[in-house]
Amino acid sequence: MEELTKTEERIMQVLWKLEKAFVKDIIEELDEEPKPPYNTISSIVRLLEKKGYVNYKAYGKTYEYFPAISKEDYTKTTFSKMFSGYFDNSPASLLSFMVKEEKLSEADIEELKALINKKS
Repeated sequence: MEELTKTEERIMQVLWKLEKAFVKDIIEELDEEPKPPYNTISSIVRLLEKKGYVNYKAYGKTYEYFPAISKEDYTKTTFSKMFSGYFDNSPASLLSFMVKEEKLSEADIEELKALINKKS
């Protein structure tokens, strides 16, 4: 599976949320101002289609796009690459990083402990 750029990923987030959309719907959903040009978003969606992330249904010259891959599947693949590339497939390294970077609250840590104890 080919990696996505940040912009492509942002468009996929919109498509996962909407489930199906025309280019104008995607633009409306983006929370940036000013809104990107129609042709820009249309080009990105066509790239996503070529990469296998998006399919479409044609209505004459108008296309309705929908995800060809689930958000869950994309998340698993992306996380697996990050996990192996940055943390050597070590859960301890990942958790150590999160704790050192203070990304975990006490409540988060307690929740993780409960999950670990439940798994054991």
